[in-house]
Amino acid sequence: MKLKLERPLVFFDLETTGTDPINDRIVELSYIKVYPDGEEESKTMRINPGRHIPEGASAVHGIYDEDVEDKPVFKDVAKQVAEVFKDSDIAGFNSNKFDVPMLAEEFLRAGVLDVDFSMCKKIDVQVIYHKHEPRTLSAAYKFYCNADLENAHSALADTAATYEVLKAQLEKYDDLQNSVDFLDQYSNFTKNVDLGGKIVYDNDGKEMISFGKYKGKYVADIFRTDPGYFSWMLESDFPLNTKQTIVRLREKYTGNN
Repeated sequence: MKLKLERPLVFFDLETTGTDPINDRIVELSYIKVYPDGEEESKTMRINPGRHIPEGASAVHGIYDEDVEDKPVFKDVAKQVAEVFKDSDIAGFNSNKFDVPMLAEEFLRAGVLDVDFSMCKKIDVQVIYHKHEPRTLSAAYKFYCNADLENAHSALADTAATYEVLKAQLEKYDDLQNSVDFLDQYSNFTKNVDLGGKIVYDNDGKEMISFGKYKGKYVADIFRTDPGYFSWMLESDFPLNTKQTIVRLREKYTGNN
């Protein structure tokens, strides 16, 4: 079953120095951009993270300091990358939890503000997979595509495998629809307000805190009873996207920006 697209869909995968979107950095980005007419384009970019790549990370993706020492830093390619994602929907494997928040942080650190991931549809193939067959990407590729995934943890191989797995999922499961709108909704166990999921929507579309002492409490109520809590979040070590979301919600509920 082919995807029904109304605008481009970018499958992408990141290799990084670690899993923390605040402190870690991208070392490789691969994407396959699929257009509504079926045309596809792909590219892999190595990126200098500006810091040592930990041995543990290199052991996973096979990228070492010397592999990226002559590559551009993210800020130098941020606008180029933004053009790929702008006005497109996105898809990946565990992308809603990891790749999207990580890329959003890199854009914000680089001062690129014209890519707003909250405004696009986001398909997470891992969520679809885990709702049906909880396993890893390599196992998913074996299960759905009946083949072994070569070069696992290579960004391009993982990106291409993710694309193939999604197409196979559409063929296998009758409850899936081949529209980005449906897959965007299906790709979430929760509906996040910020990309990191510190603030989520309830079933009625109201914003709630998802962690800490105010877990399960409504944002609007906390702004009324304890606005200093959000000041603390803005001054603490939270992702820039989360802080950006708090500023937007503060303006919504208090009129202050």
